[in-house]
Amino acid sequence: MDSLINQLKLQIIDVLNLGEMSVEEFDTDAPLFGEGLGLDSIDALELIVLLEKEYGIKLASPAEGKEIFKSVRTIAEYVSKNRKK
Repeated sequence: MDSLINQLKLQIIDVLNLGEMSVEEFDTDAPLFGEGLGLDSIDALELIVLLEKEYGIKLASPAEGKEIFKSVRTIAEYVSKNRKK
């Protein structure tokens, strides 16, 4: 799971252009939206595209995304259970 978490951190940093952030600084359990990393709805769309493209995962509803995108750990747990690629 740790390797998937690090891979996701690298992909998120790349996709969201967070070049000033390193994997070590990226708290695995910190909230991605609101307080925490402070992502917005455009960032959520980028994360949805990332999951589809890299892991073959299509989200069924926005409510599902809200639960999945709480933190990098929750994304990693979801990917490990649902990945198609």
